[in-house]
Amino acid sequence: MSDISNAMPPVQFTAGEDVKIAFFARGERGAAPPVVLCHGFPELAFSWRHQLKALGDAGRWAIAPDQRGYGLTPGPADVAAYDMEHLTGDLLRLLDHLDIERAIFCGHDWGGAIVWHMPLMHPDRTAGVIGLNTPFTPRAPADPIQILRMRFGDAMYIVHFQTPGVAEAVLEADVAKTMSFFMRRPPAGQRPSGGLSSARAQGEGSTFALVNMVAAYKLEDDRRETFLTPEELQVFVDAFSASGFTGGINWYRNITRNWERSRDLAQRVDTPALMITAELDAVLPPSAAEGMEAFVPDLETRMVVGSGHWTQQEQPEQTNRLILDWLDRRFPLA
Repeated sequence: MSDISNAMPPVQFTAGEDVKIAFFARGERGAAPPVVLCHGFPELAFSWRHQLKALGDAGRWAIAPDQRGYGLTPGPADVAAYDMEHLTGDLLRLLDHLDIERAIFCGHDWGGAIVWHMPLMHPDRTAGVIGLNTPFTPRAPADPIQILRMRFGDAMYIVHFQTPGVAEAVLEADVAKTMSFFMRRPPAGQRPSGGLSSARAQGEGSTFALVNMVAAYKLEDDRRETFLTPEELQVFVDAFSASGFTGGINWYRNITRNWERSRDLAQRVDTPALMITAELDAVLPPSAAEGMEAFVPDLETRMVVGSGHWTQQEQPEQTNRLILDWLDRRFPLA
């Protein structure tokens, strides 16, 4: 992996168990609960480099793991080992390793789905939740994969991911091309999206067909701006060249399993919560967070203006300001 010593603190690992979790931490233990930063797909703990520094500089203890199947944290071969019980369980093991009773969990993309489950599955270990782009959504009335297939078609990326090996073959054929496709700002002039609440028109082909888009992608034709330096991009390229994409995609392959196993799970978050939306996220737009207060009574919602999906990297100053403002009011330092 590329040298990230200038951007990240030294890597550490949890002890024992079958999966040793790699994590990075800044700041020191204090009276306020620490903040655990959970990345999404296809990302790494490195995605939180700006927040680790800002939180640490502000006197907060911030911890960012490479989650199961990503970066320096290995992933088992069994697909079921990536369900919500295992993913939230990894965060508990991280807390136990660091002798932390309760933490504030901040998650982006898939990390957001995990952190909203922490107060449902492990309320005694959850002090607060910060969702970045990913809103809390109540349990779907039917299998989410079938809903997505009906709305968006078989090539919609989450549906496409369900078949082992197919998406990996495309994404791993040229990892540099794949990461260059993903890690971009929205196109100039992009307007707010309807996200996953929309649906394709009758007779229209699959929408959100990201795997097919990666296969057809030509870097030389891409006019979107990047938010990464070449050295930062190389960190992602090196990591996914080493790990592949199967571990991260296996999280998607548990969506039906998670839905089935959540039948009796309460659908109410009873901890302080902050929802940060991104104005131009095409998949998880601000409209996706509307109505959350019915399930998250102690909720504040803020928006990062001008940001696409990769909010904490695209607009780190706005993101950091919103996080720290909420933390200072809800979890003040002693």
